[in-house]
Amino acid sequence: MSEVTEQGNEAAEPAGPTPYEMIGGAEVLHRIVDRFYEIMDTDPAAAGIRAMHGADLEPIREKLFDFLSGWLGGPNLYFQRPDRKCLHSAHAPYSIGGSERDQWLMCMYRGLEDAEVDPETRELLHKPFFIIADFVRNS
Repeated sequence: MSEVTEQGNEAAEPAGPTPYEMIGGAEVLHRIVDRFYEIMDTDPAAAGIRAMHGADLEPIREKLFDFLSGWLGGPNLYFQRPDRKCLHSAHAPYSIGGSERDQWLMCMYRGLEDAEVDPETRELLHKPFFIIADFVRNS
């Protein structure tokens, strides 16, 4: 059954599960985000992006979870936050080039794997994650 939008038009039926549903919802997304920041905090290969963050990673951990929730087709939590910013504005104070992008992707791809997201879903997400990581490059 299709939904009716605010404008009175029928919205299309979802073609299948959202990426949020495919990874396992909030529980698995929390594991991915937690593992992402564990890797960033401990792996010397991610030292460049770790240096861009404060000592307390909890506030940014919450923001990433909220952003990814909506971005993956789950609850749109980030846009309900009073401290939300567009991706470019949020990352503008930092010099982000190809190296920083690749460090972020390394942490994210390992987070997906370590959270035991199935290989097919991980592969499906690799390109969109690359696009979003490349989008915030500014140097």
